[in-house]
Amino acid sequence: MNNSAEILIIDDEIPIRKLLEIALDSNGYKTIFAVNGKEGISLAANYQPDLIILDLGLPDEDGQIILKRLREWYKKPILILTVKNTEEEIVKALDNGANDYLAKPFRTQELLARIRTALRNLNQDENEPIIEFGEISIDFTSRIVKLKNEILKLTATEYNLLSILIKNEGRVLTHQYLLKQVWGNSYSDQTQYLRVFVAQLRKKIEEDPNRPKYIITESGVGYRFNTS
Repeated sequence: MNNSAEILIIDDEIPIRKLLEIALDSNGYKTIFAVNGKEGISLAANYQPDLIILDLGLPDEDGQIILKRLREWYKKPILILTVKNTEEEIVKALDNGANDYLAKPFRTQELLARIRTALRNLNQDENEPIIEFGEISIDFTSRIVKLKNEILKLTATEYNLLSILIKNEGRVLTHQYLLKQVWGNSYSDQTQYLRVFVAQLRKKIEEDPNRPKYIITESGVGYRFNTS
């Protein structure tokens, strides 16, 4: 594989850095390494990498703080790689602007898949009126969604929810984020609304709603639109 993407890894663990270096270099990615948050912010500013892999347990400062500082100006994907895998930490990281997360220890192939998805979304033309993912296509101009070339009958709320999931394909979106985006700030804690509409969408787009292929549940956190 020949990739031109440059990836910054902010992690103080030598074994993890070695593993990432081997995995990413062998897949054609260019890598830069930082051992603490301060160095990571500096390298991110100087190199403007295409993606950042950030550990939350850094020696000089909480990774959540580093994430928020990066998100003040860095607009490209940030993937969290950490042993801090409680629901509270994960939700906090996603709400602070992380695109995705993986808990240590991790599977190399899964990490590579998450990176490919994040970079694909980065390179996608945001002005493209039609997006296709396998059997699903969505026309943002006409607000028409098709499955296997058949137009799906969706309510306005179902369409809004699905369009947000599709635009963020591969990214974990928290319950609170989706509720605010679709229903507004006053509904940020009404997770039942979300569960009901996700169930309705699954009945319309999934071959087996009980074993979803597209709308994947991230337990206790939110949902991910999956096409891999």
